[in-house]
Amino acid sequence: MASNASDHDTGADGPGHRPPASAPDQAHPTRRATPEAAAAVRDPAPDAPAFRPVIGLTTYSERARYGVWDQECALLPRDYVDLVEHAGGTAVLLPPVGAARRELVRRLDGIVLTGGADLEPSRYGAAPDPATRGTRPERDESEFSLFELARAEGIPVLAVCRGLQLVNAALGGTLVQHLPDVLGHTDHARTPGIFGATRVTTVAGSLVAAIIGPEVKANCHHHQAIERLAEPLRATAHAADGTIEAIESHGESFLIGVQWHPEADLTDHRLMRALVAAATTYGQERDR
Repeated sequence: MASNASDHDTGADGPGHRPPASAPDQAHPTRRATPEAAAAVRDPAPDAPAFRPVIGLTTYSERARYGVWDQECALLPRDYVDLVEHAGGTAVLLPPVGAARRELVRRLDGIVLTGGADLEPSRYGAAPDPATRGTRPERDESEFSLFELARAEGIPVLAVCRGLQLVNAALGGTLVQHLPDVLGHTDHARTPGIFGATRVTTVAGSLVAAIIGPEVKANCHHHQAIERLAEPLRATAHAADGTIEAIESHGESFLIGVQWHPEADLTDHRLMRALVAAATTYGQERDR
């Protein structure tokens, strides 16, 4: 599929059905995300149940061309879907159609906040920089509300690139609007439309380190990054220049954000398998 989507910030991205929970005002219990749980993801029990959690993937709303058609579409790079399926989940696309609805969120076992366009700077209390462009207010509205509902329900979340930035902004953090102005180089987005390799070092003892190890060669394409880290979060991986490349929550729910694109390497399922494992536990406990 060809698209004219603007992915200035995050680069090349740049049907499960389950009855709703019994009581509409009852929050779901949260689960502790521990390094031990991450180890279980890498070496799952051979007799593990065949529960496939429903993983919601946020999507673009862009004009796209396919076949003989050229029209507005809700779309997402196929690699996200394939990574979820390879990791043992069932992928469901979540188009940006206004504020997220609780009845939809309660049918999900996990959520991936995917990459895409720059956030509106007003979302983190800033005036727009000339380098911030191609924003998608409709998508911002949908995904900020989706994340708020997911946190209230304790749903496991994996946030990718733009998704990491959204999580930080939603929890009170701010963003650097154009990294080259701060760092003096374009290593995080060297070539438009092509992921670049960035060596990322994780923080010992973090959940991210337990999942992917002390270091990873990450596929990056972003010109923005975290400036002030939101208080509920901790930075758990960095690039050599100090850029925050991964975050996780201080709380009990599974919440991991990475500034790179795990879907760009379909041979490495570790982060998505960790999400799927957390979503499996969440879904099974909720449906008891």
